[in-house]
Amino acid sequence: MPRFRQDKTNFTAGEISRALLGRSDLRAYDNGALTLRNVVIQPTGGVSRRAGLRFVDWAAGTGRLVAFEFNTEQTYLLVFTAASLAIYQGDNKVATLTAPWSAAHLASISWTQSADTLLVCHPDVPPQRLTRNPGGVWKLDVWVFHTDGDLVRQPYFKFADAAVTLQPAATDGSMMVTASAAIFDPQHSGTVLRIKGKQLRITSVASTTQVQATALETLPDTNATTAWDEQAFSHLRGWPVTAVYHQDRLVIGGSRDLPNRLWLSRSADLWNFDLGTGADDQAIEFGILSDQVNAIRALFSGRHLLIFTSGAEWMVTGDPLTPQTIQLNRQTRVGSPVDRTVPPRDVDGAILFVTRNGRELRQFLYTLDEQAYSAIDLALVARHLMNDPVDMDFDQRRRLLYVVMADGSIAVLTSYRAERITAWTRQETDGTVSAVALAGETAYVLLARGAGWTIERFDDALNLDAAVTGSADPPVASWSGLDHLEGQTVWAVADGAVVSDLTVTAGAITLDTPAGAVQVGLSYRHEIEPLPPNLLGQGGLGARFRLVDVLFRLHETAALRADVGRGLRYLPLHRLGVAAFTTAPAPLVSGDKRLRALGWPADGTRPAWRIEQDLPLPFALLSVTTELKVND
Repeated sequence: MPRFRQDKTNFTAGEISRALLGRSDLRAYDNGALTLRNVVIQPTGGVSRRAGLRFVDWAAGTGRLVAFEFNTEQTYLLVFTAASLAIYQGDNKVATLTAPWSAAHLASISWTQSADTLLVCHPDVPPQRLTRNPGGVWKLDVWVFHTDGDLVRQPYFKFADAAVTLQPAATDGSMMVTASAAIFDPQHSGTVLRIKGKQLRITSVASTTQVQATALETLPDTNATTAWDEQAFSHLRGWPVTAVYHQDRLVIGGSRDLPNRLWLSRSADLWNFDLGTGADDQAIEFGILSDQVNAIRALFSGRHLLIFTSGAEWMVTGDPLTPQTIQLNRQTRVGSPVDRTVPPRDVDGAILFVTRNGRELRQFLYTLDEQAYSAIDLALVARHLMNDPVDMDFDQRRRLLYVVMADGSIAVLTSYRAERITAWTRQETDGTVSAVALAGETAYVLLARGAGWTIERFDDALNLDAAVTGSADPPVASWSGLDHLEGQTVWAVADGAVVSDLTVTAGAITLDTPAGAVQVGLSYRHEIEPLPPNLLGQGGLGARFRLVDVLFRLHETAALRADVGRGLRYLPLHRLGVAAFTTAPAPLVSGDKRLRALGWPADGTRPAWRIEQDLPLPFALLSVTTELKVND
C-alpha cells in the first residue's frame, strides 16, 4: 500500500468545472480547485478571505453604477436608478439629478467620458450629457450638435425607399413639402430635412404625404427630387446606441433604426458631423454590411477603434482616420448581448467582452504576428460560473475583474496575462448584486438586500457584509446606525472579539460587554475545496486513496475550520485555543498547521479535504501538502 505526498503550491487555475474531473492530465487540474467561494486568489498563488462590504447608502432601486473622474484627485460614483441620478464622492452623496431613463432602460444604457463630460446613450431616449463645472455644479441635459446659425451639423439618412421623391412648394420661407409616397408621421414635427443638401425644419405634419416646413437655407429649385434625407436621430427614428472618443473624433455607433451604422465627427470638432467634401478632417459615415446581422452594441478606443456587434467583432483602421484611409475589417464572429449593455474592459492591453450566449468571457487581443485580433474564451474551464453576465469592471490595483451575473452572484477573475494566471472564484452575499463599478481604487456594488437596495463597497479592513464601523471612548454596549439591517441577525467584531447572533432592533444592537471599537454586519462564508487527488502514476483515476494527514501553510490567519474526514472543526492555531475568538482578539498566525485524517472515501470524485468558515476574521492559505495512501 504505497504512501506518497502531493504539494499543492498554488490555486492559479481558480475554480474549475466538475466536467474536468476526468482530466487530471491538465495543468489546470493541479493548480485549480473544485470550490473557491468568497476568497480571492493572490498573484503569488495563495487564497485569502475576500474583503467585506461596507454599507454606503440606500439606493432608490436597481440600476447601474458608473465612475466619473473629474481629475486625478476627484473621482465620483454615479448611481443611475429609475428617473434619478445620484452622485457620490467617497461615501457622501453630493448631488441628485432628475434623469430621463426608466427602470426598463437602465440595462441598456452606455456611456463614455472625456474631461468633465460624460455622454450617456440609450436607443429610446435622447442622448444626455452630464457635466460638472469647476464650482462643483452638476448638470444633465440633451446633446446639442454643432450649429451654424439655424443649420444643424448632425448626421442625416434617407429612411424611405430610394425612389421616393420630395417636392417643395417654394425655395424659401414657409412652404408645403409633398412626398410621392406615404412616409410622414406625426413625430416628424420638429425634425430637420435636407433637400439637395439644403436644410428645412418641419413645423407640422398635414398628412402622410405632406408636411409644412420652414427653409433654414435657400433651396436650389422646386423640382421633385430623390436627393433628400432627414436627421438620423429623432423620437421617430430612435437615438444613438453607444459612443466613444477616438483620434480626436466623437464616434457614434448605431441607433434604434440604424443599428449597424457608424458616424465619426469632424476631427477636433466633436459635435460637427457634416460630411463636407470628404477632406481629411471632415466627418465620416458608413454602414457595416456583411453576410450577418451586425447591430452595434459597444465601441472601444484602443490600439484601433473596435466595434462589438451582435454577430461579430470589427477593427477600424486608418492612421490617421480620414474619409480616404478608413478601413473596416471583421476579426472574429462571436457577438455581444443584445438585451443589455456590458461594457468591454481593458485588461493589460486585451479587451475583455461578454459573448451573446452569456456563457463566455472572451479576450480580444491583437497579435503582431497575424496583424489581427483573436477572441480566446477565458471561462472555458469555469463555465459553471458564467450565468448571463449583466455588468463588469476591472480593479487594476488588485488585478480583479468583477463580473456580475444575472443570478446576483459575482464571478471574480484574477488576471495576470504576463504570468498566464487566469483564475476564477465566486463571491456571494446575503442578497443579489445587480451592478459594479470601480471609482478610483474602490469597487462599489449595487445590490438588493431584503426589501431594499443598497450601495456598498469592498473594504479590506472588514470581514462582514453590509457592515458599519464605530468607535467610542469610553467603551459602550449599545451601538446604533444599523437601520439598514433592521430585524436581521448580525455579527460583530467588538475590540477584536467575535460576537454572533445579535438582532438589530430599532436600528441598534446591545453587546454583553462594552467595546471601544466595533464592526457590525452580515456574516458570509468562505469555502475551499480542492479537486480529488491526482493519481496518475499512482494507480490511475479509479484507485482508492486514503488521506493520512494534511499540512496547511497559513499566512496571517486568525482561524482555520477544516474537514479532513472527521467533519468540520477549528484547528487550535495558538495556545489560547478556539475560545479566544469570543473573548479577545485572535492572534494572527503564519506557518504550518498539520491535521491527521481518518477513513477511506467512498467516492473518488470527492476532495480529500475542505475548508469552510464564516468566522469574520482574517484568513490566508498559501499552500497545502497532503500525504496519501493508495490501495494497490
